[in-house]
This record gives sequence, C-alpha cells and structure tokens, in this order.
Amino acid sequence: MSDDGALDILILGLNYAPERVGIAVYTTGLAEALAARGHRVRAVVGKPYYPAWSVLEEFRGGWRKRSVENAVELTRVAHYVPAQPSGPKRIMHHLTFALSALPSMVGAVFNRRPDLVLTIAPSLLGAPVARAAAALSGAKSWVHIQDFEVEAAVATGLVKQKSAMALAMRLEKAILKSFHRVSSIAPAMCRKCEEKGIERARVIEFRNWADVDNIQPLAGPSPYRAEWNITTPHVALYSGNIANKQGIDIVVDAARALRERSDLTFVVCGEGPNRAKLMEQSATLGNIMFHDLQPKERLGDLLRLASVHLLPQLASAADLVLPSKLTNMLASGRPVVATAHVGTGLAQEVEGCGLVVPPEDVTAFTGAITHLLDHPDEASALGRSARARAEERWVRSAIIDRFEHQAQRLVHGDTAVDG
Repeated sequence: MSDDGALDILILGLNYAPERVGIAVYTTGLAEALAARGHRVRAVVGKPYYPAWSVLEEFRGGWRKRSVENAVELTRVAHYVPAQPSGPKRIMHHLTFALSALPSMVGAVFNRRPDLVLTIAPSLLGAPVARAAAALSGAKSWVHIQDFEVEAAVATGLVKQKSAMALAMRLEKAILKSFHRVSSIAPAMCRKCEEKGIERARVIEFRNWADVDNIQPLAGPSPYRAEWNITTPHVALYSGNIANKQGIDIVVDAARALRERSDLTFVVCGEGPNRAKLMEQSATLGNIMFHDLQPKERLGDLLRLASVHLLPQLASAADLVLPSKLTNMLASGRPVVATAHVGTGLAQEVEGCGLVVPPEDVTAFTGAITHLLDHPDEASALGRSARARAEERWVRSAIIDRFEHQAQRLVHGDTAVDG
C-alpha cells in the first residue's frame, strides 16, 4: 500500500467491457471507479464474447493482449467460447479461462505485489487462481459472487447428474471458505453464503448499482418509438440477456395470450442462446418484436420506452441470481412485473415497485401486465416508488464507497465486516 493510502488491487474477472450487459458492466465500473479514486488497479479478464457467445472480431487472434483503459491496466487472455453453451461446454469455457489467466496472474503478483486480489464469480473455476495469487504475494483475498453458478446450472438443467452436483457443491464451499472476504449482491444471496458455511463476519453485501444520473423517468416519448415504428400506446419491454435462467419463454406466451389487445406491443431487446428459438415461437404474432442490444449511452431512451418492464425468472433460480437489469428498470421510474415466489430475494426487491407473480404462471403474468395498463394511476405510483428505491439502495457512488471502505479495513488487517 502506498503512503497516501491508495491500494494496489488485482482483479480477476471473465467478463469486462466492451461487453454491454451483465457482470461486465459492474466489474468494469468498479475497476474504473477505484482507479479514478487513485488506487492502482490491474485486471486479468477474458476476451469479450457475451451475450452473443462469440468473441468480438477485433479481439480475435493471439493468446494475450495488454492495454491501459481508463487508468486500469488490462490483460485480456484467450479462452474457449462455445457457440451453443451446454453444461460440459460451459465447464470447458470456465476452465480454459482459469488456465489461460494463471500465468498472467502469477506474473502480475511477481511484477508488483498487490494489497488485495479480487475475483468475480462467475467464474468460480477461476477463483482458485486468484486465491493462489493472493497467497503467493501475501495479499488479502476477496471473492464476489454475482451468480451461484453451480446451483444455477442445476436449476436450469445444464447439470443433471447428482454426483457431479455434489462434487461441485463441495468444491464451491471449499473455494469460498478459503477467501478472507466473501460478498454477494443481495441479502438473500449473502444468507446463502452463510448457509454454505462462511462465517457471517466475513460476508458482506456488495450490490450492483443503477445508473440513476443518466437514466431518468422523463415524461416525453422515447425516440425508439419512431425508430422502431411502434404505434401502440403501451409497450411491455424485456431488455437483457436471453438465456436459460431468465425463463423468458413466458414473454412470448404472454404476447400470444394478449394478441387481441390492440394497445400493446411486446419488445424483446437483447441477445443470447435462446433468442432464435423465441423468434421462431413468435413468428406468427404481430404484437411482438425483437431488437439487438442498444448502445450504453442510449439505455435511458430504451428503458423509457416501457410502460411496464418484464422481469421473468425461473422458480428454480430464485436467490441464486438477482438479475442485474432490475437496477436500471427501477431507475427508469416504470413499474416492473416479475416472476418470483413470495419471500425470495427478487420478490422482496420488487415489492412496492411493481407486481410479483408466481414463476411460469402465464395467466398471472398476463393478468399483472393487463392490470397495470388498465390502472394507470397505480402504475404511475409504483413507478415513482421504483425510482425512489433506486435512489435509496442502488446509487453507484455510495455502493463503491462501501466497497472501498471494506477493502481498506481488510488490507489493514481487520477481516471482520464493519456494518
């Protein structure tokens, strides 16, 4: 640690900018914010591929590429990216990233001793590489859990063998217990860490944030209405990754159930392995359209397109992930219709800001959408509450303040969480 209190922080994370959705947004945002505050930040990351599951053209070729981006020293390493990510292929995907990152992580700690080594899960298979780098250098270690990927893989059918599940769970527990600090993005996910045997004193909530400054609940029409030729008064919007754990088939089912409603258009904006299937399922429907992910600087315009945001999730994935897209949905000041059981972390986050219905219940899902459209005063009130909650819980500067404070405490030798 330098004399001015600045930390030397080494980050290991599979996903990083220019990926525009999911975990990359927050890993990049944290690294750049810490660098802007005067800390020396290095990151070993994968080549950008998500959510299309195809490495971007400009990053193809070569094993390793170094650069400095927004004061962050980056090393991008090559890894296997399956076009169709099945369970075994995902394991190879994460394993090859870990093996490819190992020389760069070891080289980084010998080149300059870090004060803190932070790793992001996914990828959990990369976490032992980060822990080894911390041990080699005498640095403190921190693992941050965005998804409980082992259980999520089982919940979404990617892993079906009980013996493989049991082995993976034991491995996960051993990995997590080896770190000085374990964090996750929601209270329910922090409780799950404790259920896995992590001492409460070492577990901290470190939320994803909303872009509350750039995403405002403006009253005017979104320019996307004209660009996409949307003429209906209302839009039900799903924006984000289109993959197994989202349970997004229910959006197509809802569009089919409400196809006679002439005042509503469903918009699915995103990419991922399930998109082609959904487009095929909805080919005969005239009230649903698909678009690619939009530029980050236009996220506010996109979210303002919604009369109501759609946030489906499989019941089996409850409390294993908290969809990162929720934060900016709330910031947009529009109500949310989410699928979650009462008492789950997602249900608790949405309560008072929208309607929560049982997962995979198309009738309840379509009923909630219809109710909000037919009761505009209630929808507006829920939207105002959503914005207020984003300002209360999801402000980036406050969240990073807390991370920075906890990192300083950890490096100075206090391994118990403060507050």
